[in-house]
Amino acid sequence: MAGKTTRVVMPQLGESVHEGTISRWLVKPGDQVVEFEPMLEVDTDKVNAEVPAPVSGILREILAKEGETVQAGAEIAVVETVGDSKVTATPEAPAPAPKEEKLLPTGGEVPAKPAEGPAPSEPHRYSPGVQMAASDLKVYLSQVTGTGLGGRVTKKDVQDFAASAKAKRAARPAPAAPVAPGEGDQVVQLTRVRRLIAENMTRSKTTIPHAWQTQEVDMSGVVANRNANKAAFQKQEGFSLTYLPYVMAAALSALREHPEVNSSFNETELIVHRDINLGISVGLEDTLLVPVVRRADGLSIAGLARAVNDLATRARNKQLKADELSGGTFTVNNSGTFGTLFSYSVINPGQAGILTMEAIVDRPMAVNGMIGIKPMMYLCFSFDHRVLDGLQAARFLTSCRKWLEAVSLETPVY
Repeated sequence: MAGKTTRVVMPQLGESVHEGTISRWLVKPGDQVVEFEPMLEVDTDKVNAEVPAPVSGILREILAKEGETVQAGAEIAVVETVGDSKVTATPEAPAPAPKEEKLLPTGGEVPAKPAEGPAPSEPHRYSPGVQMAASDLKVYLSQVTGTGLGGRVTKKDVQDFAASAKAKRAARPAPAAPVAPGEGDQVVQLTRVRRLIAENMTRSKTTIPHAWQTQEVDMSGVVANRNANKAAFQKQEGFSLTYLPYVMAAALSALREHPEVNSSFNETELIVHRDINLGISVGLEDTLLVPVVRRADGLSIAGLARAVNDLATRARNKQLKADELSGGTFTVNNSGTFGTLFSYSVINPGQAGILTMEAIVDRPMAVNGMIGIKPMMYLCFSFDHRVLDGLQAARFLTSCRKWLEAVSLETPVY
């Protein structure tokens, strides 16, 4: 019996990555492809990823050739198999879908409401008509609220979402007129990653009402603890113990104390996340990456240091996996390593705040009526004012400060 065709589309390889370049096809037309086994390699400015086949069958046609840059959701191949649907290839193999429906992963962070009946761990499933409408209208299904039976997303839901998004774009103020270069000016074309960063930052500042607070922290205990442990740590781990894991540990303790900070604003509801997946800003020469330490609150100071060292090293070598750049619930930034004192960091969309540690500077301070020199640091907190009021933000920041000021020589690193 002749098989039917399955159209494979490009996955979204990260929260701010909306396109990828096909670097190499691992199969050719006529070859058999096996579900979950690598089918092609995709290169972005952030990651290089192997993309597995979403179904088993025979590859009949390659629609996007090697070297082509393809938008997420665009068709890239045709596989002959049983059933007639369009499927998104994903960089991580999901659990096999039931035979009567096909799975369309969408790369979004907030899952659509599940239909009645499936176990909570099962992914949401969409009909082929809904999938096709989402592809045609360039809509990520995870962002659409379903109005069908049991919260299922319908084709009309997708069309209404696309129309609403178009109306919001039309209502935005017109961009400023472009600046014409003057004589002797150099015109530098934006790289793909710089354009993506610009889009993400613009989205953050136009959709999130930012607010900002700072507190000054006495880092005497942290400095003493690090000085006492750094030689043994270097010998055992093979890399330096920095101040960043201490600040991460403080943030994690404060997030457990104030769970509302570890949340996402979702228009009509607040999603308070159970897991704390801590994003760490890694600045490179031409880009900024935010790899994620998952369930970071289960790690010691040394464990956090290992995780950061591993992610930062692989970020510089472009060896991060797609899922390591998504799923963050809160972010810590370390611009103080460059000597900054006050930073107003931009919140990553989908999160409620970002904590920035600044430079540690020896300053004269009043101690018991006397002047003493202490290592001081400003902690800066940008937060989503839809989620947090000033009082809640101040309580969170105070918890971070008190944790750091309570560190002593006896505080364990391991």
